[in-house]
Amino acid sequence: MNSVIITLTRRALLGKRRALLLMLLPALLLGIAALVGAGNGADAAGASGFIQGFALGTLVPLICLLIGTGVIGPEIEDQSLIYLLAKPVRRGTIVLSKLAVAYGAAVVFAVIPTVAATWLAGGREADVLLAFGVTAALASVTYVTVFFLLATLTRNAVVVGLLYAVLWETVLGGYAPGVRALSVRQWSLAPAEQIAGTQAATWGIAAEVGLTTGLIAIAATIVAGIVFSSRRLARLQLNTSE
Repeated sequence: MNSVIITLTRRALLGKRRALLLMLLPALLLGIAALVGAGNGADAAGASGFIQGFALGTLVPLICLLIGTGVIGPEIEDQSLIYLLAKPVRRGTIVLSKLAVAYGAAVVFAVIPTVAATWLAGGREADVLLAFGVTAALASVTYVTVFFLLATLTRNAVVVGLLYAVLWETVLGGYAPGVRALSVRQWSLAPAEQIAGTQAATWGIAAEVGLTTGLIAIAATIVAGIVFSSRRLARLQLNTSE
């Protein structure tokens, strides 16, 4: 990884407008979680339903969309990325450096707020917090990688990402069994179900896929995202009109 690229990417990502959105969404999650907790008390099942449906189903993908597209999308739009690509830096190094910033931001703005929201909503058992912390971490890293790749493929990455997050992950992924098996949220819930153990049914945690399948799918998606993003950047250097 390259420290200069990391520093520049961090500054660009945390610009005023995007940073405001990145703070507002977790604040919204925590605020609603507090209201849910006040209504149901220390009810792990109620907290689980809220976290799976609202946090993991809606806000985490949206936050990761802002982060994944934000670390590279603006540089592609204003073509300033071309100057970076002209430097003797490997494309894989550029991708990994930018993703390192994106993953760190996802932990701060998505993973930690999800764990805090679980506690506020009533899921205060250590296993519940651990289960959804792991799920949020796996989902965030996967989403960020997917949206980063999407930003290298199209200048309409935010729109396409929104359609994916809303239609595929939330609507179809919530009701269509075949689609659920291809959902990042379901892959990430597999470890949570394992951590919950005998309490999984009580807490309403039921992943559509098994643990091994979920972890393999996540790993394959992340690796593929990094590889294809690197190849896409190589193409951008050769064809600056893109």
